[in-house]
Amino acid sequence: MKDSFYRDTWAEIDLDAISHNVSSLREFLGNDVNIMAVVKANAYGHGDVQVAKTALEAGASYLAVAFLDEALALRKKGMEAPILVLGAVRPEYINIAARERITLTVFQTEWLEQAALLYQETIPISFHLKMDTGMGRIGVKDEAETKRIVEMIDQHPYFSLEGVYTHFATADEVNTDYFSFQYQNFLRMLDWLPYKPCFIHCGNSATSLRFPEKVFNMVRFGISMYGLAPSPEIKPYLPYKLKEAFSLHSRIVHVKQLMPGEKVSYGATYTAETEEWVGTVPIGYADGWLRRLQHFHVLVNGTRVPIIGRICMDQLMVRLPEKVPVGTQVTLIGRQGDAYISIDEVAQYLGTINYEIPCTISYRVPRIFLKKKSIMEVRNLVLDGKGYV
Repeated sequence: MKDSFYRDTWAEIDLDAISHNVSSLREFLGNDVNIMAVVKANAYGHGDVQVAKTALEAGASYLAVAFLDEALALRKKGMEAPILVLGAVRPEYINIAARERITLTVFQTEWLEQAALLYQETIPISFHLKMDTGMGRIGVKDEAETKRIVEMIDQHPYFSLEGVYTHFATADEVNTDYFSFQYQNFLRMLDWLPYKPCFIHCGNSATSLRFPEKVFNMVRFGISMYGLAPSPEIKPYLPYKLKEAFSLHSRIVHVKQLMPGEKVSYGATYTAETEEWVGTVPIGYADGWLRRLQHFHVLVNGTRVPIIGRICMDQLMVRLPEKVPVGTQVTLIGRQGDAYISIDEVAQYLGTINYEIPCTISYRVPRIFLKKKSIMEVRNLVLDGKGYV
């Protein structure tokens, strides 16, 4: 199996963890709430089609992506489940969306007018109406425009309004004042509709886990599907334990001993103070292990060891407590014995959110998909420049 890729750095994706997180949400919310698995950005860096299949098997019934390209990539890989594009799509692409049975988000009368004029198919296409309740991104805010959009959809022989939704800006914060403001806004906006569509959804991961009574009949399960809390602040409020799916590993490819005064890497920013063993690890900022992680640590033989010197494009160096064999495994995210480095810890060091960490790990890093004690190795190839498997 090793010959499916040819470098000593890889990510492991625990599909059983993703299955656990989805099935736990299914049990938590009950069977009356549909789960939309959010697999945009190559499933937050985890692998879109593998995660999508796992989520659907575990109880999800719908998929969500950010762009039409992502939806088309899933169709090309054989995914037949309903897919919603959460972002804006140009009106001239409506025909290909219809042919591929992809649901689009609508939030402007001008967009809908252009799309209706350009529509040449004789097959139905579904829309979800996005309402801006206070996120300030895309979404309709005006009652008259909302009614006009619904009227235009209803008058078209092949258009249908399948869903309506909004997105909360602060559901992952302890203070719920703005969340409550947006929720009340959404209730008010729903009254603008002449009828209730099949799906009504406002629940992201944070809302789904904290406020299950407010999610209507569908949730968009994103960050927590991958085993990550929407924010450190609400981690204590989660109703069940999430299982982190992403880990990152490499191997030491060179070991050398430095003498006092010898320096390491670009800029010569690290100087050995004593005789030290140094290991070279073949991962760098082109793989998504950013230069700002200098002075952070990795795991070698279950021990935390520091990254020394500046991280290079393709390699980094670590200070070892002793000489170790070439080929020794290095864990950058994940567990070695009793030692553990979480995505949250990496994010905290970088001053960012956990969402960003797996998304940053580039297509150059092969993903190995683990499921029920079997291994399915897949090399992350570049497909249309996107790095999707």
